[in-house]
Amino acid sequence: MKAVILAAGEGTRMRPLTSARPKVMLPIANRPMMEHTIDAAVKAGIREFVIITGYCEDSIKDHFGDGSGKGIDIEYVHQDAQLGTANAIGCAKGHVNGRFVVLNGDMLISSEHIRHLISVDRDAIITVKEVDDPSHFGVIETEGDRVVRIIEKPQHPPSNLANAGIYLFTEAIFDLIARTQLSPRGELEITDSLQMMIDSGYNVGYEVLDSDWIDIGRPWDLLDANRVLLENIRSRCEGVVEPYATLHGEVVVGKGTIVRNGAYIIGPVIIGDDCDIGPNCFIRASTAIGNDVHIGNAVEVKNSVIMDGTKIGHLSYLGDSIIGFKCNFGAGTKVANLRHDGKNIRCSVKGSVVDTGRRKLGVVMGDDVHTGINTSINVGMMMEAGSYSRPGEVVTPCRKTN
Repeated sequence: MKAVILAAGEGTRMRPLTSARPKVMLPIANRPMMEHTIDAAVKAGIREFVIITGYCEDSIKDHFGDGSGKGIDIEYVHQDAQLGTANAIGCAKGHVNGRFVVLNGDMLISSEHIRHLISVDRDAIITVKEVDDPSHFGVIETEGDRVVRIIEKPQHPPSNLANAGIYLFTEAIFDLIARTQLSPRGELEITDSLQMMIDSGYNVGYEVLDSDWIDIGRPWDLLDANRVLLENIRSRCEGVVEPYATLHGEVVVGKGTIVRNGAYIIGPVIIGDDCDIGPNCFIRASTAIGNDVHIGNAVEVKNSVIMDGTKIGHLSYLGDSIIGFKCNFGAGTKVANLRHDGKNIRCSVKGSVVDTGRRKLGVVMGDDVHTGINTSINVGMMMEAGSYSRPGEVVTPCRKTN
């Protein structure tokens, strides 16, 4: 059986992190999120993959190649225009035979669920998740073990089973995709194709997901996914830890990395290759530090994702934040991560201000951002790739950084 992985979109809700790479290539626990999905599928027994690519596809191809590095076979299919999930899945026609599983490159899923999914013999299977408020999702209506209707964001949900976007299909789906019409939002929806399949008498079932599943839709979701994945790491040191550095809990130190005297690290924390950490810094739990990162003297970092090539200068504080590639923090840069009134932090996503549902959130910083010394960054800031702040500047949502 083959797995078709959908990876063509930019991930516009993840901006500014996707200015130079697709969402599926953003790192979680120091590996692209799609790599975790592929690894779960491999563990479930799948060895052949068809990856549907589009936006910045070279970054995917350069990283995974033909799959031989993982002992698998990868074929790439380009999606010319992102016209919805049915259009993306339709790109796999002629590249799969018989039954195949469809996974999203921006979801974390367990190998146990994939293994169970591919063992079931039906014309199609929809993976669903029990949710508290199904009115925000596509919801299935069932009769026994079969799906009879799929309803998008219903006012009166017939169940609490939300579509998780993970499927098993036979090649019959391609004929139905070819007959699918554009939805009101101008896309070809796989749920419309599935409803046609149901109405045509095909045996469409469902499987309830009772294991780990994280849908990464907005930047702060990276923090939740990072925390979950770091809970499973085991301590490993391939670099140098000087004698007066202190490491508590599970901490990974990569090749060529030095952790200098006075550094105090509370795991789970992962530190990549060729990093320079300390001296006298404090790195707190659920932090992922990429390759070639410098954490300077008297820096505190907490619950953050820091991508390759970033330098965080001395006397800085960073909490509950996502930092892009090759950023530079001027000395004394401070990131606020908690509102004074204790309310949830709100952020701008695609031009709209949304409630993140988080009481703590610092900055989401695109690639190659530079801060001047003594910069103060307010909660929930989105800093565009290539932007900068002046020395002593207070960066708030009401002022664009340029």
